[in-house]
Amino acid sequence: MRTLSLFTLLIALFFVACAPQKSEVPVTTAEISLSELIVKGEKLVTVMGCNDCHSPKVMTAMGPVPDSLRLLSGHPASEPLPEYDKQVLRSYVLFNMNNTAAIGPWGTSFAANLTPDQTGIGSWTEEQFIRAMKEGKWKGLENSRSLLPPMPWQSYSHMPKEDLKAIFAYLKSIKPVKNPVPMAIPPSE
Repeated sequence: MRTLSLFTLLIALFFVACAPQKSEVPVTTAEISLSELIVKGEKLVTVMGCNDCHSPKVMTAMGPVPDSLRLLSGHPASEPLPEYDKQVLRSYVLFNMNNTAAIGPWGTSFAANLTPDQTGIGSWTEEQFIRAMKEGKWKGLENSRSLLPPMPWQSYSHMPKEDLKAIFAYLKSIKPVKNPVPMAIPPSE
C-alpha cells in the first residue's frame, strides 16, 4: 500500500510539473519611440522611391537628382509644362523633366507636396494619410476624387498601417516647403 501511495504521489508531481505554469514575466507590447518611427519612415520613403516623383530635380554630372532644398515638395507651382503633340497621347504617357507631372488619358496629374507646410500635408491627420494610401482618396478626404496615375496607391494599399504611420511621422518631421501644387487637369476632349 505504501508503494502505491508513493507511486501516486510521484505521478501527481509529474502532472503538476508538466502542467502549464503562469508566466512570471509580464507581457509587454513593443512600443516604438517617435524618433524610431521617423527613422523607419525615412527608410520606407527612400526604398519606395517617393523622391522620384515628389521632388523637383537638379542636374548633376551623374544626371538628375532630387533637389535637397525642395525634397518631397511636389511639382513646382512656378514650372509651366511645355506644349506637346496631343496626338502622341494616343500611344504614350508623357512626364516632365522633373518627373513631377504626368500627362496621359486621365489628363494631367501633378505630384503632391508631401512636406508639412500648409500647401502640403501640414493640416492632414494621420487618418487622412492612411485613407489616401489605402483607398486612393485625394487629400485623404472620404468623398474626394481618386488619386490619379502615376501614383501607385493600389500597391501601397497593401502596406501595414504601422508602416504608413511611420511614413506619415517622417513626412511631418521634414522641412516644410511652401509650394501650392497645381490642380489636376482633366483630359481635353
